[in-house]
Amino acid sequence: MKKIIALILALIMALGLVACGAKAPADTDAPADADSSVVSETPTIDAIKAKGELVVGTSADYPPYEFHTEIDGVDTIVGFDIAISQYFADALGVELKVVDMPFDSLLIGLNEGEFDLVMAGMTANDERRKVADFTDIIFANDQIVMIRKEDADKFTKIEDLVGHKVGAQTGSDPYKLAAESYGAENVVGLVKNQDLVMELKAGKIDAVQTTSMTAIPYVTANDDLMIQDVGFPMNEAGFSGAIPKDQADFLAFLNEQLAEMKAQNLIEQFVTEAQALANAE
Repeated sequence: MKKIIALILALIMALGLVACGAKAPADTDAPADADSSVVSETPTIDAIKAKGELVVGTSADYPPYEFHTEIDGVDTIVGFDIAISQYFADALGVELKVVDMPFDSLLIGLNEGEFDLVMAGMTANDERRKVADFTDIIFANDQIVMIRKEDADKFTKIEDLVGHKVGAQTGSDPYKLAAESYGAENVVGLVKNQDLVMELKAGKIDAVQTTSMTAIPYVTANDDLMIQDVGFPMNEAGFSGAIPKDQADFLAFLNEQLAEMKAQNLIEQFVTEAQALANAE
C-alpha cells in the first residue's frame, strides 16, 4: 500500500514539473499591448482615416468661395474652399464629403460632430474662437491696385498715385478708398471691373483700385498687368478653416498643408479657377 501511495505522489510531482516546464518564461523586453497602453499622437487624423472620408461643412451660396454649379448634368458644390478641402482629403488619403447648410448653423453642426472641418469663408473672430479652433489665415482680401507691369517702379506707394487717374468700381469700398487716398477728382468710376481693366490696358487710367480677390483672375489672364501693394493696411482678419476645439494634431496637419499650398501658389490658382467658373455661371 505504501508503495502504491509513493508511486501516486511521484506521478503527481512529475506532472507538476511537466506543467511548469510548458510555461514560457516572461519576456521582459516584449512591447506593451498597443491597444491598452499606447495613446495615438494623431487621434483625430486616425479617426478620419478609419472612416475613409473627410467631412466638410460649408454654406454653398458665396462664389467664388463655394457655390453650386452643374457638372455633367449633376448639381455639384465647387469653389476654391472646396478645392482646398479636396487637397486636405487627398493628403489624408480619404474621400471628400461636403455638407451644405446655412452659414449660421455651421459651428453648431461642427460641435455636434456632423463634420470634421468648416470651410466657408469664415473669419476667426473672438466670439467664434470660443467654440472652435481655426487654421492659419487662408486668404486675406487686401486692398491693392492693379497696374501695368511697365509702371512697377513708378507706383510703389499710395503717394505716387496722387494726381494720376485711378479707376474703381462705382459704389464699391475700393472706390471710396481711392477717393480718400488720391482725391475724388482723380478717380474714374465704372460699373464693371472688366471695363476698368480695358481702360488700364489702353493707358486711359494708370491704376485700378480693387481687392486682391478681384484682381487675381485679371492679372493671371493678362501678362502685362500686375498686383501692386502700395501700402494700404493689411486685412489681418482674412478667413480660415474651423475645427472642433482641442484637436492639436488635426490643426497642425491642416496648417502644414496650407503652408505647402501657399509655397506652390496653389491657393491663388484655386481662386482663379473658381472665379472663372463663377463668372461663367
